[in-house]
Amino acid sequence: MMEYLTSEYDYQFEKKRVFFLIDSKSFYASVESVERGLNPLKSVLVVLSEAENTNGGLILAASPQAKKKYGISNVSRQRDLPAASELIKVPPRMNLYIKRNLQINNIYRTFTDENHLLPYSIDESILDMTKSWHLFGDTPLSVAKRIQKEVRKKTGIYLTVGIGDSPVLAKLALDLEAKKTHNLIGVFHYSDVPKKLWPISNLSSVWSIGKKTELKLNKMGINSIGDLAHTNPYKIRSEMGIIGEQLYALSWGVDRTDLAEKVKTKSNSYSNSQVLPKDYTVKEEIEVVIKEMADQVATRIRSHHKQTTLVSLYIGFSYAAIEEKEESGFKKQLRITPTNDSRMLMKIMTDLFEKYWNNEAIRNIGIDYGDLRNDNYSQLNLFETPKQNIKSQKVNQIIDKVRQKFGITSLMRGVSYSKGGTAIQRSNLVGGHNGGNSYE
Repeated sequence: MMEYLTSEYDYQFEKKRVFFLIDSKSFYASVESVERGLNPLKSVLVVLSEAENTNGGLILAASPQAKKKYGISNVSRQRDLPAASELIKVPPRMNLYIKRNLQINNIYRTFTDENHLLPYSIDESILDMTKSWHLFGDTPLSVAKRIQKEVRKKTGIYLTVGIGDSPVLAKLALDLEAKKTHNLIGVFHYSDVPKKLWPISNLSSVWSIGKKTELKLNKMGINSIGDLAHTNPYKIRSEMGIIGEQLYALSWGVDRTDLAEKVKTKSNSYSNSQVLPKDYTVKEEIEVVIKEMADQVATRIRSHHKQTTLVSLYIGFSYAAIEEKEESGFKKQLRITPTNDSRMLMKIMTDLFEKYWNNEAIRNIGIDYGDLRNDNYSQLNLFETPKQNIKSQKVNQIIDKVRQKFGITSLMRGVSYSKGGTAIQRSNLVGGHNGGNSYE
C-alpha cells in the first residue's frame, strides 16, 4: 500500500469542535449483569431472544468475557452456544434497557444541553462538548473519564468513548481505537487522519462501509482509506453517487453536522413488519396476520389524519422455501383510491397476497402505506353507499379511541382470535422482543 504521510486537505476551513461518541459497552448484557450483582466486564452472560421467533433463538448481546472465552457474537444462535455451566442465559427485558438508556442520557445532560445531545441508538449517544467541556475538566479526555466514572457509579455500566474533532472522527475513534484501549477512550484529531485512518486496508471494518461497497471500491483501485482520500472525488461521485461523496469526506474525517440544527422530517409512509413465530403454510392463517397488520397500520395513519393511495405488501419466504425456489420472497405495490378504512385495507392487502402467493411457506410479512394525503374528505366508491361509508368511519373512530385510552388489546377485531393470529402476543413485545417487567 502506498504511504500517505501528509494531509493535503486544508482543515482551516473546518471548525475546531469537540465531539464525544459514547457507547454503553455490551449494553443489554451489562444491564443484566448489574441486575444480578455481577461485574459486566467479568460476567459470562448472554441475552437470548425467544427461540420460537428466531429459528433457534438469537443472541441479542453477549458480555465481553462470553465473547472472549467462547467466541460468542451477536449473530450467533442458541444452538451455537457451548455447554458451559458458567454461561448464564437470560431472556431480554427491553423495558429495563430503555429505562437504563434514559437514565444514562439524563446523566449526559448534566454535561451538555439538550440541543447538543443526540441519542444515536439504545446504547450510543453523540455529545457536542465544544462549548461545555471546559466547565468540567482541564481537557476533553479528563471530562470523558469523569462521565465514565459518573455513569459507572450510578448504573454500574462501563462506557466506551470516542473523542473527535468532528462527529465522524468521534465515531471512528470509538470503533477503531477506544474499544481496544485500557481506559476505553480513543481520540482522533484531524492531524491523526494520515497515521490512524489512512493505513486501514480492511475497508469494511470502517463504519458505513459494507462488503458490497468495499468490492466496488476495490474494483476502482481503492484498497485503503488512504487510496480513497487520494482518488479524484469527481470520479468517486460519478461511480457511486452521493454515497461516494460521503465516503470521500469520511476518508478525511470531515463531517459538518450540527446537532443543534433542527431537521424537520417528513414521513410519506407508515409501515409494519414482523418475523412470524413459525413457518406459515396455511393460507387462512397467513391472511389472519396480514389483516391484523393492515389494521394496525391503518390505525397509525388515521392517528395522523392521513389516507394512503399506495399500498405495498412484502412476503418473505421460509429458509426451506428460499433454498427450493432460490428467491427470498416478493414485494408488490398497488395504487388505490385514497382511504384509511381498516376493513377496506384488510381486503386490499389479502387480495394482493392471494394474487401473487404460490403456496410457499413464509416467515416474514411487511405492510407499507405510502403516498399519503390529508384526510379532509371522504372518497365515495362504487361498492359502498355513503351511509355505509360513514358507518365504517364511525366504527374506526370508536376502536381508535378505546385503544388509545385502554391499550391495543382492550378492543381486538375477531380476526385476532383466529388460528395464526399474532397481534395479541406481539402487544407485549418491545422492539420485537420481550419487555420483561420483572426480575427473573
